[in-house]
Amino acid sequence: MPAVARETTQSCPECGTEIHGDSRFALWCAACDWNVDPEEPRPDTGRLERAERALARRHGEQLLAEMLSGRDSRPRRDASALAAIALALTVHGATLALAVGGVWCVVAGWGGAGVVAGLVLLVLAWALAPRVSRLPDDRPVLFRADAPELFALVDEVAQTVGTRSVHAIAVEGSTNAYVRTYGVRGRRLLTLGMPLWEVLTPEERIALLGHELGHYANGDTRNTLVVGTALRTLSLWYGTLQPISRPSPIELAVNALYVVPRLLVHGLLVLLVRLTSQAKTRAEYLADRLAARTASTQAAVGLMDRLLIVEALDVLLRSEANRAALGGSRAAREVRARADELWGLLTTYAASIPEHEYERQRRAGARRGHQVDSTHPPTHLRRACLLAGDPEPATVLPQTHRTALIATELAPARTEVARRLLRDGVED
Repeated sequence: MPAVARETTQSCPECGTEIHGDSRFALWCAACDWNVDPEEPRPDTGRLERAERALARRHGEQLLAEMLSGRDSRPRRDASALAAIALALTVHGATLALAVGGVWCVVAGWGGAGVVAGLVLLVLAWALAPRVSRLPDDRPVLFRADAPELFALVDEVAQTVGTRSVHAIAVEGSTNAYVRTYGVRGRRLLTLGMPLWEVLTPEERIALLGHELGHYANGDTRNTLVVGTALRTLSLWYGTLQPISRPSPIELAVNALYVVPRLLVHGLLVLLVRLTSQAKTRAEYLADRLAARTASTQAAVGLMDRLLIVEALDVLLRSEANRAALGGSRAAREVRARADELWGLLTTYAASIPEHEYERQRRAGARRGHQVDSTHPPTHLRRACLLAGDPEPATVLPQTHRTALIATELAPARTEVARRLLRDGVED
């Protein structure tokens, strides 16, 4: 992917309009949309992800109309949410029943057979029990003493959206950001993907924080302890019951025994996803609104546009990792020196993307329903929701000295993440 923009011109083969573009990106016609979406469709994904994407799109359109009509769109406990909680409790109840049954069999004994059966049930209960997430050990994790200015900004955003702040911040190499809980006390972890953070403006970073913390403020059903752990438990069950590939005769019999339980677990997983899909979609729209109220509508819309180019950023990162891999041992020695250069290269590239490429991505995204992932409503609908109504002013404003201090606090982590991105290319 060339780093330097080169202007190119041609006539549109459909309508004859003269097209001016950048040779690094697809040449397209704004007058008739010729070649607006030349990319190959994504490879087919699993049934569950396809179902999630379809639900997010359908509910995204329904809820956008609801929110634009002025009807009450606040989070609420409707019949679907109550049914999801009941189903989640049933899932946890099944795991508890295995544990209780195991203890009972061990105590009963039955001449030793009960002990064996009980131990099997206890192992199953232990394997299938919901797990409490822990802090990641494969990426940098910052606490308040490590980054006081960053936490002060997060605290200010949390207060603005009406929720408590986070206890830790992890930094990783994805073009993403998300929140989750960890530990038995339900402490909060914010994960920042450094490639995404680096290409955002200070205002867009505040919008990103407002969106992520907004998930705690608007009652996202899937973020609750009961439903969230039930989804993870069902996913674990479903993964465990997958048929063994190239089975031996004994494994073939095991595969046959797995068929009915696998279908049952898959049905429960799909049902729980369906019951929580509308609430999840509503939560994304509400989180976007909180992002706009925190950082301004303009900053939140800018964040939406940045999300349209994350695939291009990922391509650039993979290209740099491949270059490091092709360099062999010499590249391995230079990884440390090139780590900081990686972020400069990425931000320079993002800043050089012309407006007509963003417009192409917006039009193409509307055609194919671009989504950040399978749980988010289409990006163009989120953008339309933000632009409807009066623009929101910023509540939290970036401060030049704080921005500089935050960059200093993140410097060790950003260097480590860059090294890992490049080193993965060398080690592969």
